Amino acid sequence: MPKRILIQLDCDPQPSTFDAVVAVDAGAEVLLRHGGITPDNVVPLVHGAMFTRGGGDLAATAIFVGGSDVAAAEAVYRRIQQTFFGPVRVGVMLDPAGANTTASAAVLAAARHLPLGDEAAGGRLKALVLGGTGPVGQRVARLLARRHAHVTVASRSEPRAAAVCERIRSQVVDGRLHAVAMPGTAAPTGAFREALEQAELIVAAGAAGVTLLDAAGRSLARAAQVLIDLNAVPPAGIDGVIAVDKAKTDGSLVVYGALGVGGTKMKIHRAAIARLFESNTAALDAEEMLAIGESL
Repeated sequence: MPKRILIQLDCDPQPSTFDAVVAVDAGAEVLLRHGGITPDNVVPLVHGAMFTRGGGDLAATAIFVGGSDVAAAEAVYRRIQQTFFGPVRVGVMLDPAGANTTASAAVLAAARHLPLGDEAAGGRLKALVLGGTGPVGQRVARLLARRHAHVTVASRSEPRAAAVCERIRSQVVDGRLHAVAMPGTAAPTGAFREALEQAELIVAAGAAGVTLLDAAGRSLARAAQVLIDLNAVPPAGIDGVIAVDKAKTDGSLVVYGALGVGGTKMKIHRAAIARLFESNTAALDAEEMLAIGESL
């Protein structure tokens, strides 16, 4: 049996060491790392993966696409898929900035307490994604939309939030999404306040160390049942949520912190890399990683 080779293609100049360590722990025996990857320079690297092994041995070669820019990584992922032909292909996993694995873990946490995936019940569920234009926020919004929730994408920039909603609608048939602008330090008003008051699920997916929902804002979230804060760096993204919180009861709420979700994220990440080496046809994006998480 040939050695399991993982080719790490990162859109940033320096490939992620985090992704490299997880790859080794997940069973990659040889790790080839390349930075500065674009759709224009990726094809020769893909050809190198495709044409060096044949038959069943192709399953022992796989590609991981990462980087901090989700759109750039998606473009590389698409170009890789276009390069394959017939049975001459290798497994590919897309996880820019850990967005797919983290978002999958967050949605799995929410689904333990809310009727996500049930079109009849979940179709009435209202979710609010704070920092929804970032790498993780975009994926959380997309996965929730696929689970029939009404999703409000909140961002400092309403045009950016609207662009994210439009992109997700192009990917999710009948996706129900709405964009709102988040106030800076001002008290919640208008459409954002309405979304905050109606949301049953609130996920904070903003930049590290930035509070997106303070105590005053949290007091307005009267319909909320589950709060998930994906920020692990103090101060909390949601006031009162601690990074290690995991299904913690806080009054009428269930709350999760970044580390409370992180254990599931790491399990999904490792399992997804292992899945790459099971078949040369594996193509793992957010939805496939969510399915992997559900099977764990």
